[in-house]
Amino acid sequence: MNNFQYYNPVRIVFGEGQIKELSNLVPKDARVLITYGGGSAKRTGTLDEVKDALNAEGSKREVFEFGGIEPNPEFTTLMKAADMVNENNIDFILAVGGGSVIDGSKFVALVSHLTEEDGSNKVSHDKAWDALTSFTKGIDSAIDLGAVLTIPATGSEMNSGGVINYSERQAKLPFGNPLAYPKFSILDPLKTLTLPERQVMNGVADAFVHVMEQYLTYPVNAKVQDAFAESLLKILITEGQAVKANPDDLEVRKNIMWTATMALNGLIGSGVPQDWTTHMIGHELTSLHSIDHARTLTIVLPSLMRELKDSKQDKLLQYAQNVWNISADNGQGSQNNPEDAIIEEAIVRTENFFKDLGLPINFADADLDETAIDPIIKQLEAHGMTKLGEHKANDLEASRRILQRATQA
Repeated sequence: MNNFQYYNPVRIVFGEGQIKELSNLVPKDARVLITYGGGSAKRTGTLDEVKDALNAEGSKREVFEFGGIEPNPEFTTLMKAADMVNENNIDFILAVGGGSVIDGSKFVALVSHLTEEDGSNKVSHDKAWDALTSFTKGIDSAIDLGAVLTIPATGSEMNSGGVINYSERQAKLPFGNPLAYPKFSILDPLKTLTLPERQVMNGVADAFVHVMEQYLTYPVNAKVQDAFAESLLKILITEGQAVKANPDDLEVRKNIMWTATMALNGLIGSGVPQDWTTHMIGHELTSLHSIDHARTLTIVLPSLMRELKDSKQDKLLQYAQNVWNISADNGQGSQNNPEDAIIEEAIVRTENFFKDLGLPINFADADLDETAIDPIIKQLEAHGMTKLGEHKANDLEASRRILQRATQA
């Protein structure tokens, strides 16, 4: 196991009806900006529930709203939210929604102070873009942030990172800063019962690939992290199938929600190598073709597993045995090359799991063909994604080979 420091200050408030705790969690004299997405928070009554809690007896809070944050949060939209922060002297942002709303709100919290040089309160787009392209590492102040999670998927409710889309520049870029940790996150599984099936399945897949990015690398004898990661994967497989069969089962929803949070709160990634190639390639698919983030991941991951099976062999065999119960001992694998056969069987089972959830596993499933490859490679190069993976060995040619495999339906 590698040396590491683990820090996570997020207070988690989990369970049915816990939105009422906002009256205790948000400072009583705060100027609060509620951020949300396309309107489901209004339609389902969640926004009213949030406002009622914020306006509880004894509160002196002033509450403002900013809606319309996209499923892939747009830089230009977030600049409008940042301007609203400054216009109204906001000192607390409350994100109500899924990972995109929380990601976007984090970015707003980090860049609102990056104003124009003319003395106005307008946020400088150039300064905010520079901050994004430098992973927001140079930012040393931020507005306090809390979250009410409605879509379990990204783990943004318990980490300090996010991803921002900038359509005008055909860019989708990650960022991270310890100041972006939410002060708290409320996780009410009841809020997930109103989600469309597509969003639920996307969330399961997103969490699954988050775990794989931190697990499927090479062994460093990190027994706690490996065992935890394998358990999360098995829970997602079981509960993903269960929620498709019984979408109204609240106990299943609870386990999916908490698993998605634990998949990317930094714990299983501490002291181990990480990959993230699937995500970096997937971001370009979203940017160029507007494919749901999670669905880009299920397109790329199986091809990546096949292309990089030699460098990932030990962990692929561990994954096959400990997650899918595939090994030479139980009669699986060919006599001539049992390890290759075991790995291929694990990849096929992964693909079948995705397909069972109604998710794509190759270009054809997303109505793409090999003509999509060159623009993706150009975007990876433009965004500096030329040395990816746990060994920093996945160059543009490796990414091209992964994408070519994804065209082989």
